[in-house]
Amino acid sequence: MQNAIGKPFFNIFAKLFLLQMSTYILGIESSCDDTSAAVLKDTVVLSNVIANQDVHKTYGGVVPELASRAHQQNIIPVVEVALRKANIGKNQLSAVAFTRGPGLLGSLLVGTSFAKSFAMGLNIPMIEVDHLKAHILSHFIADSGSQSPPVFPYLCLTVSGGHTQIVRVESPETMEIIGHTIDDAAGEAFDKAAKIMGLPYPGGPEIDKLAKIGNPKAFAFSEPNIGGLDYSFSGLKTAFLYFLRDQLKKDDDFIENNKADLAASIQSTIINILLKKLKIAAQQTGIRHIAIAGGVSANSGLRLAMQKTAEELRWDIYLPKLQYSTDNAAMIAVAGYFKYLNQDFASQDLTPYSRSTNK
Repeated sequence: MQNAIGKPFFNIFAKLFLLQMSTYILGIESSCDDTSAAVLKDTVVLSNVIANQDVHKTYGGVVPELASRAHQQNIIPVVEVALRKANIGKNQLSAVAFTRGPGLLGSLLVGTSFAKSFAMGLNIPMIEVDHLKAHILSHFIADSGSQSPPVFPYLCLTVSGGHTQIVRVESPETMEIIGHTIDDAAGEAFDKAAKIMGLPYPGGPEIDKLAKIGNPKAFAFSEPNIGGLDYSFSGLKTAFLYFLRDQLKKDDDFIENNKADLAASIQSTIINILLKKLKIAAQQTGIRHIAIAGGVSANSGLRLAMQKTAEELRWDIYLPKLQYSTDNAAMIAVAGYFKYLNQDFASQDLTPYSRSTNK
């Protein structure tokens, strides 16, 4: 009987003890082309350092081999700067949290290998973090000017270059994907449209800039008819490509003469697709606390549309600060903090994964 109840009681007392003392988490993010390190005191950001890789602009997209090489060059200095800015020594760290996946395997291997050696050298636990769950939990990062964190349960529209999901979030540990893209992600649709138009990489922010001065109703693009709460963007990308091909046959300068209107129209279509399913999800679940996360959550058009929808449907919405919408280590550290409270630690023999197994 003692063995049956001893461990749960031990875990409860251990958790209470951890809550009474400050926890310092070093976060490591290396899932794609940005090398980032952050230090959090509980959920409060002490530092969040990001090293960007401009080399990919030449190629119009991320080159995996170049990305992994750059991570190897950047990770040690980025961690050193993060610790210095946080004004703490490495021996004060409680644990190191790192992105295990999904992402580019070569990039993830750099971050994972560093975390393993760093944790082993300091004899502190390491915590594996799912990149997408970290985006969802980025709303719990405590920073000056941040809004209050979401109330559980909440729905989170997670939108990036590689993923589009609607997630029901019951707690930091319990999440359920209730809708996802069956092919391409919304961020990929933004980037592909920008590339077709000849805009520089990364294309999503360029579309957003032009859309601010364009007419969103100038051109109409058909929206996919997918059942349930799932998304599809491959057809929209193809339709946009064929539309421009046909127009260029009539006018060689069509894109140049209509660049802002094209950007506004394709952006408006993508946002309409995203919010249509999100509204259905909110109606079906009865949840009125709605968040967005991921790189595309920085899009000004999406943010404005969320605010208008919230006013119409009386949602409580949560928009991440811009610096925590794109890939960053602070979100990895805050996700790691919640796992630390549950003593959910990783082993030295784990390997990263490039694709999420969750659907």
